[in-house]
Amino acid sequence: MTTQKQERPVVIVGGGFSGTLLAVNLLRQGASVVLVERDGKALARGLAYGACDADHLLNVRAANMSAFPDDSSHFLRWLGNSEADKANRFVSRQTYGLYLNNLFEKAREEAGGRFTLITQEAVTVADDGVVLADGTLLKAGAVVLALGHFPPQPLPQLAGLPSPLLMLNPWSGDAAKGQPADGRVLLIGTGLTAVDVTLSLDKAGFGGQIVALSRRGLQPRAHLPVGPQVTPAARPELRGSALLRHVRQRAAQVGWHHAVDELRPHTQHLWRQHNTVEQGRFLRHLRPWWDVHRHRIAPEIAQRLAALQAKGRLDYVAARLVDAKRDAGGVLVTWRRRGTDRLESGHFARIILCTGPESDLTRNSTPLLADLLGQGKARPDPHHLGLDADHQGRLRDASGAAQPHLYAIGPLTKGEAWEIIAVPDIRRQVWDLARLLTDAHWVGGEGL
Repeated sequence: MTTQKQERPVVIVGGGFSGTLLAVNLLRQGASVVLVERDGKALARGLAYGACDADHLLNVRAANMSAFPDDSSHFLRWLGNSEADKANRFVSRQTYGLYLNNLFEKAREEAGGRFTLITQEAVTVADDGVVLADGTLLKAGAVVLALGHFPPQPLPQLAGLPSPLLMLNPWSGDAAKGQPADGRVLLIGTGLTAVDVTLSLDKAGFGGQIVALSRRGLQPRAHLPVGPQVTPAARPELRGSALLRHVRQRAAQVGWHHAVDELRPHTQHLWRQHNTVEQGRFLRHLRPWWDVHRHRIAPEIAQRLAALQAKGRLDYVAARLVDAKRDAGGVLVTWRRRGTDRLESGHFARIILCTGPESDLTRNSTPLLADLLGQGKARPDPHHLGLDADHQGRLRDASGAAQPHLYAIGPLTKGEAWEIIAVPDIRRQVWDLARLLTDAHWVGGEGL
């Protein structure tokens, strides 16, 4: 690829949230952009803001959902919110999808000939660009992978179960299709995906019981009704168990919501200052607890789930899945309760896999990823959370060398940044990358 970034466009592969927002930022900086997205329905929305019901709310208050880090009230102005709404309002994800689409269409219109949209699949990253499924080579000054999330991989215990008894893609929108109105549904997973599926089933009129099962049975915690006013705190320089003790002490002093929110500006740095062994220890022992406290749900959603639990229509089970066999009219599932050796069984009309997005890309059959790994132009990060990248998002090849014109953004870079799936983190990442690719970071003085 050429080293003259202005002579050739930036080719972005993936038109979900990360790819769309990067395109918007690049166009605003005067760059030429080619956006490749195989699924037109996902364009300018992606998984989180496209495959959702009207009842699915953002997990972050509207006040912190601006697309631009230099304009914190941009989303609020687009909504027409007053100052009084800032602290506590959670809007629907569909509304946020409209916001992204509006930004995209405006930037696209203003860019004129500097923007090209291609609705095809990219299958290869060549030395000078990207090759599409029809063999077309798109020459690029830089290539950015914005592939977003991938559906969960099936569990061995569920092998052989046919559709619709087993639903592998929880975001397909068909959770209640063909489902008996008073049957039992088993959700494998108890996190945010299970929350979405539960709400979708309830909205569709499902009146039976929903059982959500995971090894720890942990549920996402709720935001406070009124957002905590967090005073900026100094970045902790502690590591490992000392850092954990510090957070617990702060939680005892100011409440866990406040203690976790104090870390938000620093979590990427804290992740990076731990070595691979220490990071792995966190992932094994603390990640589930961090996830449910960090990635919270809106208070009104928590109330709806509590009401379903009170009626006996929603049950959370901490157990390990042992077996699942097809029988008359459904599936017989066996599990082992956490902390016991006792096996329990239950009959379900359907199982829905809600384990969350798959991050181990060696298990993914996407042609582009398979090609990148096969060529040695990319490698998984040490924890198989995504692809190995440096702090600027440059992908590391099989030897570990960062490639100067091949980048990744969004969830693909989770191994490097850890906290890189929420809007506040991704908007900063794509803002920084757009300025780097257009040399605007020098104009702004960051390089001086």
